Amino acid sequence: MRTDGREAGHRVRYYLYLSDAKLDMLFEQIPQKLLPRLVTEAKVDLKVVSFSVQRAQSEMSRYDRLEVVEAFLEREYDVGWMTEPAFWFRGESGLRVSGADGAGGPVLMTGTDSEPVVVLIGSAHHVMGGEQPSPELGRVGHSWLPSLHRLLQNARPGNTGSLDDRGTLRDSLAFAQQATGPAMWCEFLARQLMRGTVTQEGRTREVVIGTPLYVAMCDEIRGP
Repeated sequence: MRTDGREAGHRVRYYLYLSDAKLDMLFEQIPQKLLPRLVTEAKVDLKVVSFSVQRAQSEMSRYDRLEVVEAFLEREYDVGWMTEPAFWFRGESGLRVSGADGAGGPVLMTGTDSEPVVVLIGSAHHVMGGEQPSPELGRVGHSWLPSLHRLLQNARPGNTGSLDDRGTLRDSLAFAQQATGPAMWCEFLARQLMRGTVTQEGRTREVVIGTPLYVAMCDEIRGP
């Protein structure tokens, strides 16, 4: 069952995180011949659909472009659910936000209330309403595993060694379990970076690490 609601008409989301960098990168790669069909599938309200990708990008709102990119990903990648080994996956989980180190740093959104455990790594300047980095500092992307490695190493005082895949999964789970603050029940669409299992005190848990295109509050609010 789809959770994005497009089959029932337009849906309003309350976004907490939206990566304009990923949105622009993906939109610019859409083949021009597919664009009119995707605009129709996404139910974007445009009067003229025979235009170039460049013109569409300048005339559409960021949320219209997101609808088109989602339609493109659904067509080309068969977007899965977070329990499935798909390149792109949707999911729902109670997420806690941590790891942000100013406007130019990474942000980590982790959920341990679901299976698998979800770990989403992104850049703090894509948090909605968040502080933007000063022009002289520029923008540094954190949507990849090296940024996660550095963040996890900083969370383990005295550890200067490199992390392998198993260590990344293990430490990501530990970081998620130690995250504090309220968990917000969210839906998301993310690109998978790593997936695997971790055995901890006799219990085996699956961990999926991804970088989100967006994170939004779910319409249904759930308790702990």
